[in-house]
Amino acid sequence: MNRLELVDKIAAENEIPKALAARILKTVTDQIVEAVKNNDPLTILGFGTFKLQERPARVGRNPATGEQIEIAACKLPKFVPGTAFKEAVNTCAKKKCCRKAKK
Repeated sequence: MNRLELVDKIAAENEIPKALAARILKTVTDQIVEAVKNNDPLTILGFGTFKLQERPARVGRNPATGEQIEIAACKLPKFVPGTAFKEAVNTCAKKKCCRKAKK
């Protein structure tokens, strides 16, 4: 699903114009980005948490030459799904079908 399909779905399920649904979606995504950018975790209960993850500088290797290279520190957005989201997606966890059978 892409953004336009999501806007269509929001508009249809809430019986609102697509333009309003698009503005609402943009407001939500803009607020998530702004909160994470300001290092303020944003939690949506039942869905998950958006937060900023800082990676320290480190030494890596060029896979082609084996030469050591410096990898700069960086900040990345991170999403941690909530329990309800995980359970909704991982339906086999309830059935225990993902676990190896004991011999």
